[in-house]
Amino acid sequence: MIHADLHGLTLSRFIAGYWRLLDWQMSPQQRLRFLQQHLELGISSCDHADIYGDYQCEAAFGEALRLKPALRQQLQLISKCGICLPGRKGYELPHYNTGAGHILHQAERSLNKLNTDYLDLLLIHRPDPLMDADEVAQALEQLHRDGKVRYFGVSNFTPSQFDLLQSRLSLPLITNQIEISPLRMAPLHDGTLDHLQQQRIRPMAWSCLGGGRLFSPEDPQARSIRMELQHIAEEIGAVGIDQVLYAWLLALPSQPLPILGSGKIERLQQALGAQQLVLTREQWFRIWVAATGHNVP
Repeated sequence: MIHADLHGLTLSRFIAGYWRLLDWQMSPQQRLRFLQQHLELGISSCDHADIYGDYQCEAAFGEALRLKPALRQQLQLISKCGICLPGRKGYELPHYNTGAGHILHQAERSLNKLNTDYLDLLLIHRPDPLMDADEVAQALEQLHRDGKVRYFGVSNFTPSQFDLLQSRLSLPLITNQIEISPLRMAPLHDGTLDHLQQQRIRPMAWSCLGGGRLFSPEDPQARSIRMELQHIAEEIGAVGIDQVLYAWLLALPSQPLPILGSGKIERLQQALGAQQLVLTREQWFRIWVAATGHNVP
């Protein structure tokens, strides 16, 4: 497994996404086994957020980690905060909160639930129209001084929002976790990936398969993309269309780190095979054309 250096933090080239952990209906022992299996594959980075699973996924992961605490030293734990959802927390309306008190409280809560003393990476989950960049910076730097978070980043930020927060921080923002796929190509054209490449910052890519939309039989765009992925899979000897899609992502010069959202170890193992695949430029653009419905200008 190739690893990635994000300004001092080493992450695995692919990241295990745990946002659907509760949907997998695993016992704590089964969760531990899954964690051990993807570690054996070289996937050592785990993506979480305080809100996942109605605020319960981090606790379920921590319950498994408690069965074998020594594994923590092999892992890079990533979490996010800043979204407030109705449910167990009692909010009436979904909203954002990047106030210092909320950030500090939620980071502490994630530490407790994940059964760890520190997070390797904490991200601000969504850009907040009420974000006071000075206040956010003070909270993040306090977490760093207290040894509770090693590195920081953002998620779903525009280039200007990223630069605003960075302008107030003495610490570097080391990533922007964004949605990228043939079904969501805006970051390729709106300056997001250009900005990250300019700053030599590698993005994390979420919903690489469109949240499952890629496999929808009713979606004409997804159907067009699937057909092209299948043709290319046959040409290059890929074992599945998802493997071709990950190869398409890995070809981007910003070098995104795909987040894998499956609880099936076979799917993770298959995704890793994308690292051995090489698309020609024409094959890459055939997927682009299938996604957009037209040739390049």
